[in-house]
Amino acid sequence: MSFDPFKARVVWLILDGNPEEALRLLGEKYQIAVPEIKVGLPKKLKLKAYGCYTAKNNTIYVRDSDIMVSPLVILHEFYHHLRSRSVDKVHRGTEDKADQFAKEYVLQYQMALKESQKSEL
Repeated sequence: MSFDPFKARVVWLILDGNPEEALRLLGEKYQIAVPEIKVGLPKKLKLKAYGCYTAKNNTIYVRDSDIMVSPLVILHEFYHHLRSRSVDKVHRGTEDKADQFAKEYVLQYQMALKESQKSEL
């Protein structure tokens, strides 16, 4: 697997407390509208999920402000946004594929960390 600095940067932005900028870059890369991100889940999901995506209003919701810096959750929900934007705003992403998408980005960040640690030696 080759290193992708874009993916590493997106994860870094989320971890650094700037998920809005990460989503802006993702929207630009995939040439789709940037979803909004809001703290607080819809009522039916309050205790069940860390986050959710609603295509109806193009919004990623996260359970609380701590989740705003969780790359796995933000990227998982962005995947649902990406898939639903393709044709008719219908949710098209499976949970496994959304998890895989998020994990690939985090893996790239981990690769970047390892490389930076090697260069410090």
